[in-house]
Amino acid sequence: MTGLGRRSSTFTRLLRYGFSDAAAAERLLGAPELAAVHSDPVLLDALGAAADPDLALGALVRLVEAQPQADRQALLGTLLASKPLRDRLLGVLGASEALGDHLVRHPGDWQALVTFEASDLHPGVADFERALAGRSEGLCPSDSLRASYRRCLLAIAARDVTGSIDVAQTAAELADLATATLRAALRIACDEHPEDAAACRLAVIGMGKCGGQELNYVSDVDVVFVAEAANGTEEAVALRSATRLASRMMRVCSDVTPEGTIWPVDANLRPEGRNGPLVRTLSSHLAYYQRWAKTWEFQALLKARPVAGDLDLGQAYVDAVSPLVWQAAERDNFVTDVQQMRHRVIASIPVTHVDRELKLGPGGLRDVEFAVQLLQLVHGRSDATLRGTSTLGALSALAAGGYVGRADAASLDSAYRFLRSLEHRIQLYRLRRTHLMPEAEADLRRLGRSLGHRTEPVAELGKEWKRHAREVRRLHEKLFYRPLLDAVAQLEPGETRLSPKAAGQRLEALGYADPAAALRHLEALASGVSRKAAIQRTLLPVLLGWFADSADPDAGLLNFHKVSDALGRTPWYLRLLRDEGAAAENLARVLSAGRLAPDLLLRAPEAVALLGDPGGLRPRGREALEQEVLAAVGRAESAEAAIVAARGVRRRELFRTAAADIIGAYGRTGNGAHATGEHGTGSRGHAETAGSDISARVDLVGNAVSELNAATLAGALRAAVRAEWGDTLPTRFAVIGMGRFGGHEQGYGSDADVLFVHEPREGVSDEEAAKAAFAVAGEMRRLLQLPTTDPPLLVDADLRPEGKSGPMVRSLASYGAYYRRWSLVWESQALLRAEPVAGDPDLGRRFIELVDPLRYPVEGLGEDAVREIRRLKARMESERLPRGADPTTHTKLGRGGLSDVEWTVQLLQMQHGWAEPGLRTTRTREALAAARAAGLVSTDDARILDEAWVLATSVRNAVMLVRGRAGDTFPADPRELGAVARYMGYEPGHVGDMLDDYRRTTRRARAVVEELFYGA
Repeated sequence: MTGLGRRSSTFTRLLRYGFSDAAAAERLLGAPELAAVHSDPVLLDALGAAADPDLALGALVRLVEAQPQADRQALLGTLLASKPLRDRLLGVLGASEALGDHLVRHPGDWQALVTFEASDLHPGVADFERALAGRSEGLCPSDSLRASYRRCLLAIAARDVTGSIDVAQTAAELADLATATLRAALRIACDEHPEDAAACRLAVIGMGKCGGQELNYVSDVDVVFVAEAANGTEEAVALRSATRLASRMMRVCSDVTPEGTIWPVDANLRPEGRNGPLVRTLSSHLAYYQRWAKTWEFQALLKARPVAGDLDLGQAYVDAVSPLVWQAAERDNFVTDVQQMRHRVIASIPVTHVDRELKLGPGGLRDVEFAVQLLQLVHGRSDATLRGTSTLGALSALAAGGYVGRADAASLDSAYRFLRSLEHRIQLYRLRRTHLMPEAEADLRRLGRSLGHRTEPVAELGKEWKRHAREVRRLHEKLFYRPLLDAVAQLEPGETRLSPKAAGQRLEALGYADPAAALRHLEALASGVSRKAAIQRTLLPVLLGWFADSADPDAGLLNFHKVSDALGRTPWYLRLLRDEGAAAENLARVLSAGRLAPDLLLRAPEAVALLGDPGGLRPRGREALEQEVLAAVGRAESAEAAIVAARGVRRRELFRTAAADIIGAYGRTGNGAHATGEHGTGSRGHAETAGSDISARVDLVGNAVSELNAATLAGALRAAVRAEWGDTLPTRFAVIGMGRFGGHEQGYGSDADVLFVHEPREGVSDEEAAKAAFAVAGEMRRLLQLPTTDPPLLVDADLRPEGKSGPMVRSLASYGAYYRRWSLVWESQALLRAEPVAGDPDLGRRFIELVDPLRYPVEGLGEDAVREIRRLKARMESERLPRGADPTTHTKLGRGGLSDVEWTVQLLQMQHGWAEPGLRTTRTREALAAARAAGLVSTDDARILDEAWVLATSVRNAVMLVRGRAGDTFPADPRELGAVARYMGYEPGHVGDMLDDYRRTTRRARAVVEELFYGA
């Protein structure tokens, strides 16, 4: 056979064994070090079984080279003769570059893999302590410990990669090795400082994965230190001694030397974190936990376990804090803390790594761990079987107790084991702390092969990972709620289910204030064998989670029950929620955000369909709205029926706008950002994009509601005219929007400030025209004031000439005569917001031409007029603020509120509008932007005023959404105030930050107003 033929045959054989670089493998197999074994099929079979045959072969050659000449044949001979050694050694070399480097640096350590006895399969802490106790020649005690630690780690990895132990046993052995290492490091510290060792009793408490006996290959080891005085030593002296010992022990483990490092010891889970003392007495720990600790700190204590030092003292610590852990769910702030913990899980995901995160990403390890730990806190207070420290052990206990369905627990167990195995193999490669899936093809291939995928390792690995991640995410969302449905649905008597008490505990922990009522709603929705109940049992686990994420879960569930009752027989309703994920989430957000939107929806349940249409929440334009309203009015048989039809359109469109507003608010909460938004507040718990989002939503609501109200007035006008005159009124008639109506800045509960103007048609007497105009205006107001359960649209004409004392309607000529002779400066100021909204468009345009010279006077305002405006503003501040109202938080008349900003902008408009066309607008923000562009206001001052105006407007919108009625102050009720905070972009528990931010923003605005408006 030719050399080429032999080479091709070798290539094929090596490729078949799984080598990626057959040429390099052939060269390495031909190296002198492997001359005696290079063609042995036993060796090739073992290399081919490794995760990365190329890596294993290269490391084997280096290991043989590193052996003393006399020992090389012993290694190779034993390797060929002992299958256990062959599988262990080559398995490690093919999975871990770092352990291959360790073996080259310590060439005799391969012998740690020779023994294959039953007792070697599951070593405990004592076995690891003995293995760590031996001293390596030429090394100091701490370096000797590092070398011995790696030798033990090598043995654990060998058992892991060969399948001798599963992932849970691997994690437990790693925790036992960490325990033995901490004890050895503490002994080194005590040997170096015997006087400190004699002065104190020091216990090391394992926390986190070390305490839970589920450690990774590479991880910080979380600990807490507790100490007491010994041998009559004063407490302060003993604590200083204990602190020196603890600090030295930590350095032994974390220092980096030529022998590498072991792992960092992290004591930041101690009371007060890194700001607190490293070591405390037991009584000091207890005092902190009883008075200051937050729920997450009790969650951390779930895994507390004595691991080193004085184990009696350590056990006394665990015994003392354990009752506090199981009382955590009864704390007043438990719900808020739990919501914050959930948001922190989401917030901790780096955006750039979210698709590769095994730990923090959606469907990652943290999802499983958080869910299990929360259920332990909720139910472990009354069920001691749930008080285990490991995730898998606690999950098994939750399933055995009926707190989690057995099938769900099995799926979660399987997914968690896979994710932990994947995490272990990623870390094992270079012994680096990481939770990211690699991106290189070679790394993914090695991982896939290490987990048993040999045909298409990369594709198969990716498919399995995504499948498990989806399952974890699905189960994470339903884990809290599916057992609740099982408890009330009563479909499978053989299944263990939550007791009413346990179900109530879980609902309380999730924020439901009335768990008994919540269970009744669930029973009504999910019980029975109907198709409707079956779909509800599919929907509710996720919906309940969204309700729990709101400020008022009880209201969300109650409203969902009502909507489902109203639409339950409608075939498309449940199908929409089941098949359109966005529709179900949008509905949950809307139903739990306050009273206004649910009330609107319950009076028009078919509007649920808007929530499933991608464009369904986009407000409609005025032209389309007016066409629909006028068509509905035209079909009505009476004026009363016509206004009912117009109100129906208004109700639906108000819901559309409110839903878009609410869903937009939820779209920017829960990300945990603590950055400065447009408000410039930098508040804790405030969403990063809050400012820009709030501005956009304020503009959306203001424009949508104003145009909707204009269309409604157009419908009322048409109904009033048709009732008496048919299609033609004897006089032209127009409605002029004023105030926020004219400025396109209305909120959900705003009145419609208007002026009525008419002009007699040709051949109609002034008296007849005026009579008709008065009748139409009166009928419009009557129709709009008919009793209704919808949000009212109150028409307010008090800004007309002479106010309440003047005629309700004037002709255009009468307006002209009055304004020429009698107009006061406040009336000119009010006309800045005048804009036609309904009726004859030409008449409306001519009215605006009439009033333009008054609101934008040539050469601006004189000093007397400016003084009068300032006097009126000061009088309003002193007289109109409601008794007892807090001037720092009243959104309309308070410091830096809407009135302050609007009067400042309006003064600029009246002074400079004649010369600056950009100022001739009815909209406050547009006018302010124009003033900044013209140099009349500095960029900073304009930004401050705009922020304050947007913030105050948003608070008013929030109050209306939450309470269902208008208000200019923050609600006093804590739950309503919390709902306002959620709408404003604040995480649970940050209501105080919202109020602080509001006061800060408006205080700055008031300072600008003092300068620009009052000339201070």
